[in-house]
Amino acid sequence: MSELSHQAQAVLDAVEDDCIHPDDRHRIAAAALCAAADQVVPEEESCEGGFSDSLEHQCRASERRLARAELLAIATELENHQ
Repeated sequence: MSELSHQAQAVLDAVEDDCIHPDDRHRIAAAALCAAADQVVPEEESCEGGFSDSLEHQCRASERRLARAELLAIATELENHQ
């Protein structure tokens, strides 16, 4: 069994006490992270107010995409952990 990253282990520890079956904890933790990514950093962003071409908007959008990718990477790690 491979070691989880610190971030993935923290999420797994958070759900461990409430699981009915220990094998479900990876799936539950991954689902929680995917839901968080969808709520906090939606895949499709809206461009309101005509700021889509500003450098500041582009930087913020890039940061949001990176945050989403990092959350989903932890979820994938948990889903694939055996």
